[in-house]
Amino acid sequence: MNKLFFSGILILFINLVSAQVLREHTINSTDTLEAIAQRYGVLPEDIIELNPEVKNQLLVGNVLVIPNPIQKKGLETKEVQEVVSYKIHRVKRKESLYSISQKYNVSIEEIKKNNQKLYETTLKFKDKIYIPKYKTRTVVVPPKALRVYKVLPKEGKWRIAYKFGISVQELEALNPNLSAVLNIGQSINVPNIETYEEQTVSDPRFDFYEVLPKEGYYRLFKKLGIDRDSLEQLNPILKETGLKNGMVLKVPKSNLQGVDLKITDLTAQLQHFSLKEIALLLPFKSNSIDFDSIHLAKKQIQRDGYIRISTEFYAGVEMALDSVKQLGISTNLDVFDTEANFQKTQSLLLNNDLSKYDLVIGPITSGNCKQVAQSLQASNTAVVSPFVKFDALNSNLVQSIPADDWMANKLLTYAKKDSIPNQILIISDSKSMGRVSKIREAFPFATVLRSQRDDSGKEQYYVEFESVQKALLPGRTLVFLETNNESFASNVTSMLNGLNGITLEKEEAKSDDQEDIEIEVERELVLMTTNHNKAFTGNNISNADLSNLNFQFSSVYHYNEQLSSFARRYNEKYGTYPTRYATRGFDLTLDLLLRLASSESFYSDLTTTQTKYLENKFNYVKSEGGGYINQSAFILKYQDLFIVNMED
Repeated sequence: MNKLFFSGILILFINLVSAQVLREHTINSTDTLEAIAQRYGVLPEDIIELNPEVKNQLLVGNVLVIPNPIQKKGLETKEVQEVVSYKIHRVKRKESLYSISQKYNVSIEEIKKNNQKLYETTLKFKDKIYIPKYKTRTVVVPPKALRVYKVLPKEGKWRIAYKFGISVQELEALNPNLSAVLNIGQSINVPNIETYEEQTVSDPRFDFYEVLPKEGYYRLFKKLGIDRDSLEQLNPILKETGLKNGMVLKVPKSNLQGVDLKITDLTAQLQHFSLKEIALLLPFKSNSIDFDSIHLAKKQIQRDGYIRISTEFYAGVEMALDSVKQLGISTNLDVFDTEANFQKTQSLLLNNDLSKYDLVIGPITSGNCKQVAQSLQASNTAVVSPFVKFDALNSNLVQSIPADDWMANKLLTYAKKDSIPNQILIISDSKSMGRVSKIREAFPFATVLRSQRDDSGKEQYYVEFESVQKALLPGRTLVFLETNNESFASNVTSMLNGLNGITLEKEEAKSDDQEDIEIEVERELVLMTTNHNKAFTGNNISNADLSNLNFQFSSVYHYNEQLSSFARRYNEKYGTYPTRYATRGFDLTLDLLLRLASSESFYSDLTTTQTKYLENKFNYVKSEGGGYINQSAFILKYQDLFIVNMED
């Protein structure tokens, strides 16, 4: 179908609608560019490089991005004059600014600068003006903070960030329009360090590791098996800066085995630049949209989940096509509307030869995706499922979402690493008892609480406060909450939050002649689930409760709080910021196209190459039942009302 038609739907939909790594300065009415630069230890041209608009004018209230200063040996110095006091001068007859400037050996401009009214009015007899008195002092000239660097072959963001001793986030902040992939010879801003200070990794025994939020030396030792001294020997900059979130470290490859990392930069392996033919099958349901009424069409798009997800995902796909174009990869994208209908999909298969494409992305419903994969199995055309999971796969079906069982195992493996003594409590409804069995395989001595039932045996989706209080002993407890019911999740998380920390509780008297007494009970509760679903994200769930309980779970994607160059470019193009569906469309499509351009065939390196992009990562394995499944995810945690990445 017409690609422009779907672009029209996309534009119609889009019209409906961080943590800083560099310093910021809000301009006030007394600021000058020179004064701001002096305050932050950089040069005016460094500020202009990151804020081109200030070259002509400083607008009060605007926020400037300020680069970090550079420390160098043998700094230059210069002598400057600064005002220390003023002499008051009464203007005599026939005196002019020129004669006064000659008398006091100051320039006319200096007199005007210290007597602002002289810019607007002429000098008059008996005017009182201030003549500045100066003293000379020697100041250090700050070195230029930034310089232009040209990207070398096989260099990606990680390698360049490591080379210049900064994080990937800092590199992106220095280059606001930096694309997801870099081109050879591309000019970018980098810290103006000395050449001998640049770090390189040419030894094949080493690779890169990106420091995660809240990761200290102890956590890195537990994860990678490398102590602080060894890390500092491999990365001397650590002695000066310490560990920073996003910092890229040089690490022996042997220590990265078994650690889920971005270890392959496919942009450095591109070699097949023939035209890539891609088919995209999504349920736009275009026939159901009333385009005669823009107002009604917008309501239809907002109300229908299929249309909304399709348009958002498609927007990300288009952004990925723009990115690979910059790498010299040409693509032809044909878009088909499945209308989320089995018969419509069957009709598309009968009337179109999908075997001519290098790969097919979609459909996004299970039945339609299986139907397409089955029809293309003979030609071995890859069919990539963006969202749905399957019990059994055709040999050409690629499931880009990890299986629930694998996700649960990842969370349990992470939980078992908790070295702090603790007890285990499982709270579950009857529909989630299969997950309970899996948790008890990992923690055989776990206590289990089930949701209550009424007299007729109907499940009520709540647990009694006294039962939970009794089950939670003082000290640290890992609590697994297993449910798909939002009401049950809300009930339990609120209850657990009330029992977390220090509470006053009654201790029953040991005999009838004694009274109950109040005692302090201190608990540290950590909430987890092996299946993160809509029950934990509904309107009745308190994010404050989840944050206080350090709620942890495995997730296919990790929402990036920092504003990426992709988000900025997306906003420029569509007038809004990308949703997770748009970002997934970008990440998945970018990964698939880079794999096509870096391997002889799509399948040849599919299971040997692990990749990571903005919010998604891909590590495919061959499924026992046929096809391929992505086995890559994040461990996320609610912390201080933010969601942070605890483990890749």
